[in-house]
Amino acid sequence: MRALISVARKELQQIVRDWRTLLTVLFVPAAILLIYGYALNFDVRDIRIAVRDQDGSRASRDLVSAFVNSGYFQFAGSVQSDGDLERLIDRGDARAILVVPPGFERHVVNRRPTTVQVIIDGDNANTATTVMGYAQAIVAESSARFESELGVERVVPPIALESRVWYNPELRSTLFLVPGLIAFIAMITAVISTALSIVREKERGTMEQVRMSPLRPAAFVAGKALPYLGLSFLSALLVIFAAMGLFGLPMRGSWVLLCVSIGIFLVGALAQGLLISTIADTQQVAFQVAVLSSFLPTFILSGFVFPIANMPAPIQVITHIVPARYFLVALRSVVLKGVGAEAFAGDLVALILFATVVMGLASTRLAREWR
Repeated sequence: MRALISVARKELQQIVRDWRTLLTVLFVPAAILLIYGYALNFDVRDIRIAVRDQDGSRASRDLVSAFVNSGYFQFAGSVQSDGDLERLIDRGDARAILVVPPGFERHVVNRRPTTVQVIIDGDNANTATTVMGYAQAIVAESSARFESELGVERVVPPIALESRVWYNPELRSTLFLVPGLIAFIAMITAVISTALSIVREKERGTMEQVRMSPLRPAAFVAGKALPYLGLSFLSALLVIFAAMGLFGLPMRGSWVLLCVSIGIFLVGALAQGLLISTIADTQQVAFQVAVLSSFLPTFILSGFVFPIANMPAPIQVITHIVPARYFLVALRSVVLKGVGAEAFAGDLVALILFATVVMGLASTRLAREWR
């Protein structure tokens, strides 16, 4: 019994001294519960909707109010032309646009059926399906209210809804999931492989020999990172080609822009792996940290599966440090929408900023260890 207590006491002291293991055991599960317990939300609310009201009447304003006050939609502005309409959808400033035709009130008052249109961004098939359902329910309710006010019951409702889904008219979930899988696979491959490569040198004891050599830290880091950058880039392209052949993934934009976006994203992922390698002393710890910092955030907090707009405000703030959030916007914009870099320039800047900051932190820590 005394021997058992002695061994347990010794192990407890080692755990207390190893703060990384202690942090993993005690605080990581609680953090996962808090973050993902709030982030996992299948409800779709606060959908940004723009309005093109070509009638400008009291009846059209009532219809717009029915959308905005439903609790599901958030007013994103008015649209004056087809060019503005396309620009809002392409830039992601609105997920839906309500188009009210001219003469809307006159047709309703004169008991003639009229049709309003809702244009929906289909790059997220799940959200688009939900938006279509909300729009149909609101239009049906508004139609019944107008019918009641007129005091006439008709077989044909006074207002009908025409839904148009852009970029994914068939609402195929594959076209929504595959870009997310590309980001997911690229992130995991780059972060884990890079993190383990340098920690492997520590475990084998060859890091000390490298430090004693005339090799500079920058050259060592570049030499370690370049092969994984090439492999990760090739892996991402293979996934894209496979998705095009197997699942019918379209390629509507520029291949050059796509490759640039992938390259910037992978540089940030490699930088994250390098930073992890400067923190961890064993491959086991490096693997755990790499998975926790890349696997879960990319899957949950990037908008890959769950819309960011549905998450609580504190969780939405956290998503701004997840690079896959910005890469998914760029990827879907190029592949599904075929737009230029101006539509997602802010996301590219965010990816460059992430790569620069994380690479700077990794270089600083590695240079400190090099001394």
